[in-house]
Amino acid sequence: MKKYLIITAMLLSGCVSEDGRYSLSDDKAPETSPTLAHIEDAQPRYEPYSRAGNSNYTVLGKDYEVLKAPEAFSETGIASWYGEKFHGHKTSNGEIYDMYSMSAAHKTLPIPSYVEVENTSNGKKAIVRVNDRGPFHEGRVIDLSYAAASKLDVLKTGTAPVKVTLLKIGKPTDDTEWQGARLNRYFVQLVAISDQMKATKAAETFAKQFDLPTDIRQSGNVYRVRLGPFYDYDQTQNAAMKAREQQINEAFIVAEPIAGELSQK
Repeated sequence: MKKYLIITAMLLSGCVSEDGRYSLSDDKAPETSPTLAHIEDAQPRYEPYSRAGNSNYTVLGKDYEVLKAPEAFSETGIASWYGEKFHGHKTSNGEIYDMYSMSAAHKTLPIPSYVEVENTSNGKKAIVRVNDRGPFHEGRVIDLSYAAASKLDVLKTGTAPVKVTLLKIGKPTDDTEWQGARLNRYFVQLVAISDQMKATKAAETFAKQFDLPTDIRQSGNVYRVRLGPFYDYDQTQNAAMKAREQQINEAFIVAEPIAGELSQK
């Protein structure tokens, strides 16, 4: 019980410091270095642009004009990444930055947008969801989350030459498509196990440990043990942060569209 109270206090304290000041003066990778190669790309879907984060703005004396509704967009330049300093703080559209999610910051693309990022030095590609603004260093075109930078092999070098391509998702044309586009269920993946019995046992253990529902998703011979489903993103983020506080450093959020269903929130 004492450990749970300490964790809860840490989570609450991490959500209230939103005045632009961070607990870290310099950005860095997390203390532990989890293997993130198994994290799946962001799943492109239609999302209305957020009310916050899509106005033209000025940073360091330079004006930026946000693209309104681009049908196509592609650019090349340098990618960087951002990590623990910003983890748990609000992004430009009011969401909470999760360095273990497949997300990114861009100066002018509408928020949210989905883009494919190719590391042109090694050919690796990843799909990320843009929900933040930046980077504001000369010559840099996109700031990757820690997870996305890991997948593109950018962590070691810090920066890398990339090609960024917008993935345009059309607006749904009927009620069924609209429900599928708008609604997600969320999971927090904890571990991937190749033995079904061990996965079942792990799911039972995690359900008791976190007092949350668990789920097992089979993919070939791999059984992915997850917390969820959740229908509220804030609740999902809290579950992911709680898992990492319990030393499950590779916990990350997975979103799955709900096609043709009403929200169960």
